[in-house]
Amino acid sequence: MQDLIDYLNHAIQLYALDIVLAIVILVVGMWVVKGIRSIAGKVFRKRSVDETLARFLANIIYAFLVTVVFIAAIGQLGVDTTSLVAIVGAAGLAIGFALQGSLSNFASGVMIIIFKPFVAGHYVEVAGVAGSVEEVSVFNTILKTPDNKRVILPNSQITGGSITNYSVEETRRIDLVFGIGYGDDIRKAKEVMTRVVTSDERVLKDPAPTIAVLELADSSVNFVVRPWVKTADFWDVYFDITERMKQQFDAEGISIPFPQHDVHLFQKKN
Repeated sequence: MQDLIDYLNHAIQLYALDIVLAIVILVVGMWVVKGIRSIAGKVFRKRSVDETLARFLANIIYAFLVTVVFIAAIGQLGVDTTSLVAIVGAAGLAIGFALQGSLSNFASGVMIIIFKPFVAGHYVEVAGVAGSVEEVSVFNTILKTPDNKRVILPNSQITGGSITNYSVEETRRIDLVFGIGYGDDIRKAKEVMTRVVTSDERVLKDPAPTIAVLELADSSVNFVVRPWVKTADFWDVYFDITERMKQQFDAEGISIPFPQHDVHLFQKKN
């Protein structure tokens, strides 16, 4: 019995310092890790990183460092941490394969948030869908279509294709084509089109509108009309000019050709 007591006393004396050091490593390490997470969050916010992404990255850093601290504390107790590190690595690899799609969306979300090809409020066309951006998160992007549908797109589909942003520039060019008959006066038609376009105060003077003959088509002489407007006025000006151009053509006696088919009827002789 005395031998057992002596053995326990010897063991306690032998490992007491390691136990104390392990506890110190654990306590001090956790304090340092929390400080690093706090600093990382402040740095991300200072660099205008999205709040959701900032919290996510700070938590990733925190989880990694906590794992390092626990492994260091266990190693101080004399436990072989080589196998433990291998197990953690294998588990991380397995989780990575299981969450491959989610990680791809996350990586794409990080790219979108950092490089900002679009932000909330922009009208974009991505992954075959056009709409206003309502929300950008680390895993998906939410669009609202013009007919009021809510579309949720995985971020990996967005970064995997082309991104068309209709809102990022302050001005846009409207591309219109108007056809007149071959018997109409080209100069008069061009003057009418110029008058309709330049009379709209929303049309910018610089760059100047382009009005020119585009092609001699099968049944019409087609003019291209390209005024520049502020992006916010694009569709209003588009619709208004189209309507006013038809009204002015009618008032000036300028014809707008339309497809016609001649039908010939033959009476069969008996």
